[in-house]
Amino acid sequence: MIEAIGLTSNPRKELPPAVDDVSFEARAGHVTALLGASGAGKTTALRLMLELQQGRGITFFRGRPLRRIAHPSREVGVLLGDVPGHPARTVRGHLRMLCAAAGVPARRADEVLEVVGLVSLRDERLGSLSRGMDRRFGLACALLADPHTLVLDGPADGLTTRERRWLHGALRAHAAQGGTVLLTTADPKEAARTADRVVTLERGTLVADQDAADFARTRLRPRVAVRTPHASRLAALLTKDARAAHRSVEVIRENGNRISVYGSTCAAVGEIAFRHGILVHQLADEIGDMGPDTGSPELLADDAPEVAYRNGGAAGDRRRRADTAPMEGEEQVGAGELVAASEASQAALGGQAGDTAHDESPEGSQGGVDGSSSKTAGARSSASRLDALPDLPPPISVRPAPSPLRPLRYELRRAVGVGTGFVTAAVVLVVSALMAVMLARIGHTPHARLLVAWPRELPLPPAALGAGLLGAIAFGDEFRHPALAADRGTVPRRLGLLAAKLLVASATALALAVLTLGCDIEVLYLVYGRELAEVPTDWLSLSASWIGLVVGCAWAGVLAAGLFRSTTAGLAAVVTVPIVVVPLVQKVLEGPSVRTAAGFPLRLRELLLSQWPFGGERYLAAVARVIGQPVGGALTLSLTALLCAYLFTILRSRVR
Repeated sequence: MIEAIGLTSNPRKELPPAVDDVSFEARAGHVTALLGASGAGKTTALRLMLELQQGRGITFFRGRPLRRIAHPSREVGVLLGDVPGHPARTVRGHLRMLCAAAGVPARRADEVLEVVGLVSLRDERLGSLSRGMDRRFGLACALLADPHTLVLDGPADGLTTRERRWLHGALRAHAAQGGTVLLTTADPKEAARTADRVVTLERGTLVADQDAADFARTRLRPRVAVRTPHASRLAALLTKDARAAHRSVEVIRENGNRISVYGSTCAAVGEIAFRHGILVHQLADEIGDMGPDTGSPELLADDAPEVAYRNGGAAGDRRRRADTAPMEGEEQVGAGELVAASEASQAALGGQAGDTAHDESPEGSQGGVDGSSSKTAGARSSASRLDALPDLPPPISVRPAPSPLRPLRYELRRAVGVGTGFVTAAVVLVVSALMAVMLARIGHTPHARLLVAWPRELPLPPAALGAGLLGAIAFGDEFRHPALAADRGTVPRRLGLLAAKLLVASATALALAVLTLGCDIEVLYLVYGRELAEVPTDWLSLSASWIGLVVGCAWAGVLAAGLFRSTTAGLAAVVTVPIVVVPLVQKVLEGPSVRTAAGFPLRLRELLLSQWPFGGERYLAAVARVIGQPVGGALTLSLTALLCAYLFTILRSRVR
C-alpha cells in the first residue's frame, strides 16, 4: 500500500505551495483516484511522493520510502506525462533496454507488448505512436518489472472511449491480483466509474477522501435517463406531478427523444409513464456530472457510469457501471414493468475486486465472465463491441546476474538502439579521409599528424571530436529522453552506470581510432602511393598517444554530460581541453622554477619497472610520455576534475 504523510511543496515566491499538508492512503487490491481540476496539485503530489521535487512530507511504499528501495522499478511502476524515450528507438528495443536496466529477462518485453496489444507495432518508432498507443506503451513500461504499485498521472487523458475502457480494465485486473493502483484524473465521472476510493484535491489541499460509492452519492448528481417517443408529454406530466406533490424535480429535455430527470427515481418516473400509457424505450438511473450544464447530456453514448433498473425500479439496488449505450428498440409496457432494451455493466461502484460484464440481446440471452480471472468481456451490440482483456503478464523473478552486468547490458542496447552512433562514426571516417588527402596535397604537415588527419589549425582531429560527441550523447540523451528513468522520471547518477558508459565509450572510441587510422592510411596509399602510407618507426608511442587522446575525449564527453546534464556541455568540455586547458598547462610548465621534473620517466622506470617481465616497463614508460605531453597532461587534469565533481555530486545526492 501507499501511505502519503504531510506532502507539502516548497512555496513559489509569494504564491502558496502547490500542495499543502496532503495525507492519504492507497490500499493494496484497490484502485485509488487522485481527483482534481487542472492546477489542483495532483502532479505535484505524485512528484513529491516519488522524490522528484523538493518539499516536505514522506511517502511509504509498503512501509519503505522510495530512497530506501534498492530497485524502485521493481516496486513502483510509474507513468508521468509522455513516455520518456528517444523518438527514433523502436518499441521493442526500448523495452528490451529497460529490461536490462531492471535486471529482468529480455523476453519480458514481448510479454508486456502482448498484454497491451502492441505486438504488431513492436518495430515502430516511438515518435510515430499515436496518443492512445503511447498510453498503452506507457503502461507496458510500468508493468515491465512486475511492480506491486502503479502510479499513473492522467493515464486516460486524450484516449477514446474504447481505449479508456481497456485501460481501466487493465488497472482493475492489476488491483484484483493484489497490487496497488494510484492514478490522477480531472473527471469526476471517470473517478467514480474506475476507482474504489477517490481522494479529492482542491487548490493543493485535501477536501475529501471517500469510497467511490460515497463519492458518487455525495459529489455526483444522480438522475434518471428516459428515452421515449413522447418526450415532451412525459416531461410535462413529470413537472405537473412534482408541483402537485410539492417536490423539487428538474426535467431537462435533451436531444431527440431523451429527457433527464433530476430529483426523482426510476420507480416514480415509470409509474407516471405507465399510468398515462406512455411507451418508454429506456429507463435508467445515471450517476453523471454535477448538473445539466457541466457535461455532455449523452453520457451513455460517451463513457459515463450508468445504473440500470428493471421491473419499475424493483431491482434498483443493483448498481453497475455501464459499458455501452443502450440499444434503441420498442418494448411494450405492461403490468407496471418497464423493460430497458439492453443492460451493460462491469462492476459495482462500491469497490468490487473484479470486473463483471453482462450482455443482453433483445431476446434476453446473457453472458458473463468471472471477475476473479482478471478478464472482462464487453457488452456486444450493433452499436459497439469491446475487446476482451488479456491476462496480465505472469510474475517474474529478477535475474540473478551480478549487478555490474545490468548497466553494461543496458548501455550496449542503448548505444545500438538508434543510428546516431553509426551515422557519427561514418561521418568521422569520411571527413577524416578527405582531410588526410587534402593535407597531403597541401604539404607541410608532419607524417604522424597526416595519418590521423590532424591539421595544425584545428584543436582536435575529427576522430577525437567524434569520440567526444558520442561520449556526450551517451549521457546527454539520457537527460533529454530519460529512458533509464521510466520508474522515477529522472536519471540516477550511479557509479555502476558511469562505469558502464565509460567502458562502452572506451570501446567505441578505440574502434573509431583504429578505423580512422586504417581508412586514412588506405586512402593515402590509393591516392599517393606507398610513401605516405608507411608506418612510422615509433608507432608504439604514437599509437598510445593517439588512442589515449581519442579515449580521453570520449571520457571527457561522458563525464561532462553526466555532470551538467547536457550533450552540448559534454562536447564543450572536450573542445575546452586543447583551447583553454592546454595553454594554461604550458604556461605553468614554462614558468620560472628552481627545479624541474626532467628525467622523470627514466627514474620511474628504474624505481618500479626494473624487474617487470615481458618488457612491461616499456608500456608504462609510453603512458608516462603521453601524460607528459601538453595535451595529454591537460586531458588528464580535466578528466580528474570532472570525475571528482561527478563523485561529489553522487555523494551529495546520497546525503540528501
